[in-house]
Amino acid sequence: MNHFLDIHKTDATELRNIIDQAAAMKAARAGQPKGTPDAEQPLKGRMVALIFEKPSTRTRISFDVGVRQMGGETMVLSGKDMQLGHGETIADTARVMSRYVDLIMIRTFDESVLTEMSEYADVPVINGLTDRTHPCQIMADILTYEEHRGPIRGKKVVWTGDGNNVCASFLHAAGQFGFDLTFTGPAQLDPEDEFVGLARKAGSTITIERDPVKAVEGADLVVADTWVSMHDSQSSKERRHNMLRPYQVNDALMAHAKPDALFMHCLPAHREEEVTSAVMDGPQSVIFDEAENRLHAQKAVMRWCLGV
Repeated sequence: MNHFLDIHKTDATELRNIIDQAAAMKAARAGQPKGTPDAEQPLKGRMVALIFEKPSTRTRISFDVGVRQMGGETMVLSGKDMQLGHGETIADTARVMSRYVDLIMIRTFDESVLTEMSEYADVPVINGLTDRTHPCQIMADILTYEEHRGPIRGKKVVWTGDGNNVCASFLHAAGQFGFDLTFTGPAQLDPEDEFVGLARKAGSTITIERDPVKAVEGADLVVADTWVSMHDSQSSKERRHNMLRPYQVNDALMAHAKPDALFMHCLPAHREEEVTSAVMDGPQSVIFDEAENRLHAQKAVMRWCLGV
């Protein structure tokens, strides 16, 4: 049984196999209507529980569609449906659900919920996002980069803005896929030392550079994310905007990256805040390929978890 909890917790060879299978499955579907089942039906007869304590667009749709394309069925549950940790323990919930379903994907707040779910479940558990990491997104990002530019090994990725959960999983991926990462943002929002240390220990060059222009010099990929959370107060949003404004990705900043550098954003984006529309809709942007590839990457993750 394979849980998919974080990129650094999965063997690098297995990660490469997941990416390669995602690319193959995407190619096999080329030109087909979106609702057409895959020729292979590896999840036929399988039930997948999709638990959302946090709201979602891409994660919910991509997992739901992915399961259906592979012949399985889904049960979508909200935090209100389950009230995880309120009354019944997470451990008991995991034990009960394991009697009903073949696979659990959970998108939650506290990482401890994911950890406890995986510890007590008798079926594989996938991290659909926590406040600390977002591994499925980065698997889609690796797939996207490589279908446009070839192997990501040895490339320079620049993360600009907030060292958040998506940045954390990029650091995990740097060590596992062999690329370097430069973080540029205010010191108050640096990524966790633990994650920086993991990537460096794995052999990747991880750089903290406050000057965004210097940071993006020679970049193969520039990545941004939203500056604020839906849960932030108005005063908190204003403070973060003031801190992060110098790190906006715009045409002037992208001009300092390599001419063929790509731009990514996991979406949803606040246009004209962390990134301008000119960049989002420009020739270097692959944000919608990136969004589509959540579907293909996650299908491969689910197959790996179930060994099918």
